[in-house]
Formats: sequence, C-alpha cells, structure tokens
Amino acid sequence: MKIYRKALILALSIVLCATAVMSLSGCGESSAESSSRAESNSAAATGDEAKAADELSDLGIDPGKAGVFPNVKHDQKNTVGFQLEQPKEGDTIAIIHTGLGDITLRFFPDQAPKAVTNFINLAKNGSYNKTSFHKVIPDFAIQGGHCGSADNNPSGTSSFGGMFEDEFCDSLLNLRGAVSMASTSKDSNGSQFLINQTSAEAFKNSGGWIALSKNWDDMKDQLKSYKDSNLLSAFFDENGDKLLNTAAVPENVKKLYEQNGGNPLLDGAYNAADRGCTVFGQVISGMDVVDKIAASKTDKKNVPLERVQINSVEVTTYKVNGGATPAEK
Repeated sequence: MKIYRKALILALSIVLCATAVMSLSGCGESSAESSSRAESNSAAATGDEAKAADELSDLGIDPGKAGVFPNVKHDQKNTVGFQLEQPKEGDTIAIIHTGLGDITLRFFPDQAPKAVTNFINLAKNGSYNKTSFHKVIPDFAIQGGHCGSADNNPSGTSSFGGMFEDEFCDSLLNLRGAVSMASTSKDSNGSQFLINQTSAEAFKNSGGWIALSKNWDDMKDQLKSYKDSNLLSAFFDENGDKLLNTAAVPENVKKLYEQNGGNPLLDGAYNAADRGCTVFGQVISGMDVVDKIAASKTDKKNVPLERVQINSVEVTTYKVNGGATPAEK
C-alpha cells in the first residue's frame, strides 16, 4: 500500500541520514505492571494536533486550496497512552489465530467507530479466514487482511462495500502494537490492516525525533518551492503521507514513542496534509507472534517466502480473570 510503502522508504532514508550525521545512543509482564506502565505513559492530549496544518498557512499555502481539511477527533475523555491499558470487563476483543500463534486485540470504538465496525463485521463474516499477512517489514510493521480483488480494491473490500474515511484521533498513536488501517491514499480504507512492530530500540536507532524533525524541515523547503506552482496538488498527492509536522507533536507524545517504539510518521493527527493510518486497536497479547511474523524471510517486495496465514479471527469479550495477558513491550 502507498502509505505503508513510502513510510518504509522514508524510514530507511532516516536510518542512513542519522548514521551519517550522528550516532544516537520484549518480554511479558503482569497485569499490575501493565497498568503501572500505561499510567506512567499517559498524558493529557493537548489539542495541538489540529494545528498540524497551520504551518501550511505560514508557508504561504492555503490548506483549503491544497485540498487539506483536517478533521481530527479531540478525545476529551482519555489521555494519550490509554491505548496501552488493559480492556475493561466485557469489552469486545478479537483473537487473530495465525499459523504462528494467536494475536489478541482490544478496540477503540469511540475514537474510530467505522474502522472498528468494519473489522468486527469482516471477522464475524469469516472474510479474514484463510487470508494472510502478505507484507512484512521487520522493525516497521506487518500487513494483512486483504479481502476481494486487489485490482479493483487495492486496500481490500470493506464490510461497507467500498472505501471509507480516515478517523484520526488525538489520543491514539501508531505505537508498537497499535493496529491501524492500511490504505493507498486519504480516505481509502478497505479491509487491510497493519500492526506496528517498531521497537523503542529500532525507533532510536533510526534517528528518532531528530531524524523526523529533519525530514519535516526538508519537506517545508520543498513546499516553499512548490507553493506557487501548479504542481502543488501533485506534490501533496505524492508526498502528503510524509508531512509529519514534528513542531505540532507535544513532548508527552514524543516520550511515548521513545519509551514504546512505533511509527509516528503514520499519525494523521499530526500530519500537515491530514494523511496517515487510522488506529482502531491495540495488541494486548501476542506481540511475540507479531515479532515472529515480522522476522519471516521475504522476497524483494517484502512478501513472505512462506505464507503466514490468518486461519480465523474470533470476536469475543474480555474477562479480567482469565482474560488476555498484557502485550509484551
């Protein structure tokens, strides 16, 4: 998928740039440890996310004329980092049964209702059965869940019958273990999803926020050169998913990525062009399986040489006693 593929290219370029410029210096846990970690990681959402596109105006670009209309949901109830907490008794969860083991997810229906409904409907209909994780990139993400014709629906066929809109929320991030929609462009969600796999160590080794800030500076320089050109729209179409406005990212969010890993480049709430991958779930058990899948040998197109099959997806409810164990960090 375009966003997925281009994020990989940028991630690789960040590694090379960081190496040239400077040298920057999982295991299971109990429910109590998980709650403590989630509590320490949580910090209030600031509302700065909606300002991610404001810098376009500062650069002399009219966001509306460029087709940028941010629609970030501001979560007044939860704090950033809450996604790392365990579900509540009776919450709906899903267990992805794969050939390499089970992956258990919690959902965020208040923040991403259409994406959650879509996944649950497809799971209950058996649409994910016998599909695969068809693209894996270690220290980035694993992607799967394609239903329907790849030619007519490159992001897969949703339970709604067509593509549906992005649902960006300021309290949900593409942290390690976050489950997001995989799409080809803005508002092109179908059936495919990805699970972020980047560890805190990998994020650091890629250059972290220093490299991402440099990328944003480079993107701003390019925007300045295109702002009076009739190619501006084409630039947004081609590079919109790389416009993470690091100046709009609060320090508490940066800290969450440093502590947990993940892929902030995919966060639509902080993207100046309102592009990204909608977060709708979080792995609460089975990150070791995600890591196994990510370690699969692949061809040059990142397709596993040996098929990693999704046997089925079971939708059930979470039980505190005997429920899913916390995700490995």
